[in-house]
Amino acid sequence: MKTHRIAVVPGDGVGPEVVAEGLRVLRAAAGRFGFAVELTEFPHGTEHWLATGEVLPDEVLERIAAHDAILLGAVGDPRAPVGELERGIIGRLRWDLDLYVNLRPVELMDERFCPLKGKGPDDVDFVVVRENTEDAYVTSPEFHDRNSPQEVAVQPMRYTRRGTERIVRYAFELARTRPGKRLTLVDKANAIRAQDLWTRVFAEVGEEYPDVERDHLYVDAACVRMVEAPESFDTVVTTNLFGDVLTDLGAALQGGMGMAASANLHPGRLGLFESVHGSFPQAAGKDLANPIATILAVAMMLDWLGEGAAGAAVREAVRTALTAGPIRSLELGAHGTREIGEAVLDALAGQVTAG
Repeated sequence: MKTHRIAVVPGDGVGPEVVAEGLRVLRAAAGRFGFAVELTEFPHGTEHWLATGEVLPDEVLERIAAHDAILLGAVGDPRAPVGELERGIIGRLRWDLDLYVNLRPVELMDERFCPLKGKGPDDVDFVVVRENTEDAYVTSPEFHDRNSPQEVAVQPMRYTRRGTERIVRYAFELARTRPGKRLTLVDKANAIRAQDLWTRVFAEVGEEYPDVERDHLYVDAACVRMVEAPESFDTVVTTNLFGDVLTDLGAALQGGMGMAASANLHPGRLGLFESVHGSFPQAAGKDLANPIATILAVAMMLDWLGEGAAGAAVREAVRTALTAGPIRSLELGAHGTREIGEAVLDALAGQVTAG
């Protein structure tokens, strides 16, 4: 029996609750599809930082990186300085492990959960490939004349040809496997001239993929089109900053942040899987958070581990729970965290019965 070694970082707020449901589904899938999982939990988050002063030491990072995959809950707590733990844990895992692909599917499973009139699952089904290791997120901020009327704050957007080319190439390869075989570049090169690098690289690499249709939108126009015509998107590639913003809009189209999963990948090396939503500390321990994003992140992790049949079964179980199961609403408080997890587990078990 094949065993997959998973590092688990439940994190803060609702993170431990949604991760618990994701792990229940993971274990059920392992039992059904004949593989094993070896889980190692790491306590790093706000409580650990308050108790020890540690954020994510080098030795812990090395131990985490030695696993086959990482499942992350959420990081962030008002008791910690803004951004310190988010950058020190999430950022460090992404940047120091060079997980340069941030993959965020936007898939509507039932039209009841879409805020757009007249749009259904056939209209909202695309994936955003977000560059994950460059841009303003990884440059150092500078503050001049702090707290004075003359204060100036600077944090540059920095791109490299290597970083841009490898994410664009990954996106073209992915687009080849998608139904529409269409790749849209989203930048703002007309105003942010440094992003002309993206425009040029996209054109150059695109010549190697004549089977993939190319499209190019500025980010403001892309936001409009996502609302007016989401069906026009198939695969999107964009910068770190714009990818963060666009995929939150995409999450709203598919039913909210509790539906949005993501993967942080270095192909051939390591993958980290998480929900897009934050730690939501106000809801911690109240059985309110929607765990579906984490469950779908588990499905993405199964694909990454070579357990594609199990990943597909988990996604189908989520779809069944939403369309034919007991889940009536995705509004906060309509269903409990544990209740939603049970609905997905029942749907997964029902596949075996039906088969």
